[in-house]
Amino acid sequence: MSKVLIFGGTRFFGKRLVEKCLANGDEVTIATRGKQRDDFGNRIERITVDRANQLSMETVFAKSLTKWDVIYDQVCFSPYEAQIACDLFAGQVGKYVFTSSLSVYDIDDQPLKCEKDFDPFSYPIRSGGQEAFSYSEGKRQAEAFFAQKASFPVTMVRPPIVLGEDDYTERLHFHVRKILKGEPIGIDYLNTKLSFVGSDDLAQFLCWIGTNDLTGPVNSSAPDQITLNHLLAIIEGGSEHQAAVVDSKETEAESPFNFPKSIYQDVSVAEASGYCFQPLNRWLAPLIHKLLAAEK
Repeated sequence: MSKVLIFGGTRFFGKRLVEKCLANGDEVTIATRGKQRDDFGNRIERITVDRANQLSMETVFAKSLTKWDVIYDQVCFSPYEAQIACDLFAGQVGKYVFTSSLSVYDIDDQPLKCEKDFDPFSYPIRSGGQEAFSYSEGKRQAEAFFAQKASFPVTMVRPPIVLGEDDYTERLHFHVRKILKGEPIGIDYLNTKLSFVGSDDLAQFLCWIGTNDLTGPVNSSAPDQITLNHLLAIIEGGSEHQAAVVDSKETEAESPFNFPKSIYQDVSVAEASGYCFQPLNRWLAPLIHKLLAAEK
C-alpha cells in the first residue's frame, strides 16, 4: 500500500486516477480548492488548498510531517508553482509525477515527437506564474524547474489531447454534435495527423508510473495516429449524417483539432519500460458510438 497525494482528482482522468489508486489498495488524499464535489465518500482523505498560491500551500504542507510515497500533480502550470512544490516536498516524497503536455513540443515540419525534442534539463528557467506564460510555455517552464531543481525523483508525463465520455472540454463531443445537427465545422487541415490518448488509459499509466523507476519526460499517447478526415468519417458512419466542413474563417465554430501541421508522439520510452498504450483502432470508434448514442 502506498500513501498517495493527488492534486486535482475530482474530474476527468484525475478522477479515474483516484479510482485506479484505490483499486490498487493505496491510501489516497486529494488536494483541491474544494469547489468540485466528488463521489469517493470515506474511501479517501481530502485537503482544501489553492495549488497556485504559495501561502495556501505553505499553510497546509509546510509543517506537515506526512511523507508521501507518490504525489501526482495534475494542476501545475508554471515554474512558480513547480518551485512551491520543490520547496515544500523536499524530503517528503518518494516520487513526484507531474502531468505536463504534448504542447511542450513545437508544431513544425517534424510531426513525430520524441522526448529528446524538448529537453527540460537544459531549458533556460524563467520566473513567473500562470499569467506570465502561454499554456505551452508554462508547461515547458514547469518541466524545466522540476528537472533542474527538484531534490526528489520526478516523472514528467506528456499526454496529447485526452478523450473520454466525461471530458469536460467536450472537444470530441463538439464534432459529434455538429455533425448530428448538420451545423458547419471550421477545419482547414483535413489531412493533419494527430495522436490522442483515452482518459482511462492515461489514468492507468499514471497509476503505473507512480511505482515505476522511470523518471524524466515520457510521452503518453496511443501508438497510432488519425487524420481529421478519418475521424469525421467514423462519426459520419455511426450517425448516418455528413459533416459540413467549411473554412475556419467562415464560422465561429472552429474545430479544436484544427492543427496546421501533423503532430504525434513516439511512445517507445514508455513501451521499453513495460507499458503499452491502447491503439486508437481499439477504442476511438467505440467511444464515438457511445457519444452518438448519448446525443440521440
